[in-house]
Amino acid sequence: MTCASAYGVSANDDLQKLAADSKNWAMPTGDYANTRYSKLNQITKDNVKDLQVKWMFSTGVLRGHEGGPLVIGDVMYVHAPFPNTVYALDLNNDGRILWKYEPKQDPNVIPIMCCDTVNRGVAYGDGMLFLNQADTMLTAIDAKTGKMVWSVKNGDDIVGGKGESGTSAPMVVKDKVIVGISGAEFGVRGHLTAYNIKDGSRAWRAYSTGPDADMLVDPQKTTDLGKPIGADSSLKSWEGEQWKTGGGTTWGWLSYDPKLNLVYYGTGNPSTWNPTQRPGDNKYAMTIFARDADTGMAKWLYQMTPHDEWDYDGVNEMILVDGMEVNGKKHDVLVHFDRNGFGYTLDRDNGALLVAKKFDPAVNWATQINMDPKSDKYGRPEVVDKYSPQHNGEDVNTTGICPAALGTKDQQPATYSPKDKLFFVPTNHVCMDYEPYRVSYTAGQPYVGATVSMYPGPGEHGGMGNFIAWDAAKGEIVWSKPEQFSVWSGALSTAGDVIFYGTLEGYLKAVDKNGKELYKFKTPSGIIGNVTTYEHKGKQYIAVYSGVGGWAGIGLAGGLLSPENAKAWHGAVDQGRAQGTEKEAVNTAGLGAVGGYAGLADYTALGGQLTVFGLPD
Repeated sequence: MTCASAYGVSANDDLQKLAADSKNWAMPTGDYANTRYSKLNQITKDNVKDLQVKWMFSTGVLRGHEGGPLVIGDVMYVHAPFPNTVYALDLNNDGRILWKYEPKQDPNVIPIMCCDTVNRGVAYGDGMLFLNQADTMLTAIDAKTGKMVWSVKNGDDIVGGKGESGTSAPMVVKDKVIVGISGAEFGVRGHLTAYNIKDGSRAWRAYSTGPDADMLVDPQKTTDLGKPIGADSSLKSWEGEQWKTGGGTTWGWLSYDPKLNLVYYGTGNPSTWNPTQRPGDNKYAMTIFARDADTGMAKWLYQMTPHDEWDYDGVNEMILVDGMEVNGKKHDVLVHFDRNGFGYTLDRDNGALLVAKKFDPAVNWATQINMDPKSDKYGRPEVVDKYSPQHNGEDVNTTGICPAALGTKDQQPATYSPKDKLFFVPTNHVCMDYEPYRVSYTAGQPYVGATVSMYPGPGEHGGMGNFIAWDAAKGEIVWSKPEQFSVWSGALSTAGDVIFYGTLEGYLKAVDKNGKELYKFKTPSGIIGNVTTYEHKGKQYIAVYSGVGGWAGIGLAGGLLSPENAKAWHGAVDQGRAQGTEKEAVNTAGLGAVGGYAGLADYTALGGQLTVFGLPD
């Protein structure tokens, strides 16, 4: 065994042992399978009503706080949005700051972060933390001292010159740390890249679009729904060289199957948002990839939304479950709740499509996914012309599309409870009007090409979100709990039969497996972070960031509720296109979210803090 491979096995074994011990929260995703389930059971459905705030910590940053802290042994690692400060807190000593790491970044990165200056967390491996900075620098930090070990440039330009940014949480697999790239709204060409943990040297890079060699696909061995993809499949789906600015960025969550040695992730929207400017299926934006962790070669892929017309990024998490019985046969599956409103269940070994059903009845842009293997439309959505911007054409406002561009669920992760065999999913119940218009590409400048306005979806409760339970074997909603605003936080399920999530108004909530609300507490700001749990000195704790922002909260976080700021936003994004009255300009700022979520300002304000809950002593 070579030194490199021995090193990789050791680092991976250590991380898996830490993650398997429920006292820790050692990965941003909780575990490689992305279940966000904890075996801790001290907090139960019977005593959760007694939870108390034990302590809080301010990050000092007033932007959207996505992701969550890591807990390894007696140390908690807390991260923040730009400037991406990282803290190590001593759990044995009242959260004393052991060290603070604050990277120096050019503030020019801030304007090219489309949907707030968020960061979804740090990863841990072999005694180091790995930070994906806003400026695309991937930095390894000594977990004991807070000193930088190495730093590498994941993008081409660290001051925003090409519109690239870093918002996603890395994942450590074996002797590598794997990370994506953000910036499809600026025409960034997406890629996933693996770096060697030891020194930060690049191990492999797989692009989302372009030539087969760039994408690390084999025309004969890489399959799509069981069939080889064929030579130059991506190039043939774009006009000319549009693939070079084609989007398909990789800012979502990663998962990993150690037995198959496959990494799973999704790619984002194609560029531009104007579908008439980019004929073809635009492969492989909006696609699930399964790649070999060692080489990056794709084993299989599946494009959920060919020729995306609605900005339905496919980056949401892939949750891995073993032995799920679907249609009378057991499969090791991948479950994915896509922005497009369909919940997918696939065999994660070969990519076979098992289930594809709507997880919000309001979804109307497509009637269904074609599930007939004999059809030449197999696996494709059956699009409704009335809600198709491509069909209706440029400079036409297509109204009443459900879901809105931010999807029936965005990056906020769901959780899976093996006890209940159910997925608990934070969702958006939001629709939109969408008017595409022609734009030109300039490096580092917005490349959007659509005016969007958002509003609550149809339904009796009149709100903008639901927290649901989902049966992925059947593709059915088991129950749905309405919320006034989108549920933009990540969920957590536990062996104590409690499911936790946060709301945009700032409530941490706990429900049982039937959706009955057991507890709620309002934190200082809206929650878009992911709920986590850990054990310290024999006691279980619940931890969550609050700090309103992200796409849904960009009106507050970016100050875009101000007509003057909204006008400036449009001036930077719209390439001279008029945006109507002052009110209309505010409503359509922030890629449509500002008007839709304007009511948030009546319930919460900016913040940036960690809140830790526990049972009474």
